[in-house]
Amino acid sequence: MRILVLGAGAIGGYFGGRLLQSGADVTFLVRPRRADELSRDGLVIKSPQGDVTLPKPPTVLAQDLNKAFDIVLLTCKAFDLDDAIAAIAPAVGSRTAIIPLLNGMRHLEVLDSKFGPARVLGGQCAIAATLNADRHVVQLAPMQALGFGERDGALSDRVREADAIFQRGNFGGKASETILQDMWEKWTMLATLACSTCLMRGPVGKILEAPGGHDYILGARDEIRAIASSAGHNPRAPFVERITAMLTTEGSPLTASMFRDIQGNLPIEADHVVGDLIARADAARIDVPRLRVAYTHLKTYEAQRG
Repeated sequence: MRILVLGAGAIGGYFGGRLLQSGADVTFLVRPRRADELSRDGLVIKSPQGDVTLPKPPTVLAQDLNKAFDIVLLTCKAFDLDDAIAAIAPAVGSRTAIIPLLNGMRHLEVLDSKFGPARVLGGQCAIAATLNADRHVVQLAPMQALGFGERDGALSDRVREADAIFQRGNFGGKASETILQDMWEKWTMLATLACSTCLMRGPVGKILEAPGGHDYILGARDEIRAIASSAGHNPRAPFVERITAMLTTEGSPLTASMFRDIQGNLPIEADHVVGDLIARADAARIDVPRLRVAYTHLKTYEAQRG
């Protein structure tokens, strides 16, 4: 299968790089600056799972993209989705499967309206990674996983074929028969962490030390669980136990990537991660006071940033 990876930043560079390292047929859709960097220095990955430099990885610029791929791995931020759709459109044919790794759920509706639901799989990933000053992909912790699948839960031929390829990447890539549930559970964890660490401007351990910190974190978790349940995706008990342990570990340095983006004065996904949850809560008549306070904080940051 021919795989097009949108971008070669932290997420696309890591998962696409590991696929390329395993022998998969991977091409990176990048901007001219990144194409020059990759041609000159190669795709460099620094990781607890093992460092690698991939010389001259295959790249293509948007204006040169003129043929369809079997898989398009969509690794953009939500605020770049419209530009990403325009960029990948020439690569999407009648048999193309798009695997989006965006946070939340709103992007599925946007992609469906452009390409049709048959071409859009569910997808989600878990990794802490960044680009350093040398433009190398740096994995910050050993955690890594990538799940994808048909949204109706079927193990189709294309999903089975992709599963065999992604499992060879050695990054926890595998097909899922419950991908929408997986996406909702990731959203629950991500949004709880984003609301808490962005609003309090500190890691989980420091929030737990503050008066009311424990109650805020678990209260935000429960508000989001209620929204997920109203959508038919009540988080499963093992998941709830696991994230509760993560969110209540004393001294934990855990923060959301959105918090790190705020520290760097970067754009954030306030509407996609938190705002969309509030809209769904309103539709279901669920009271979410903690999410509303966090969302106001995030939108104030965006207004100040300009």
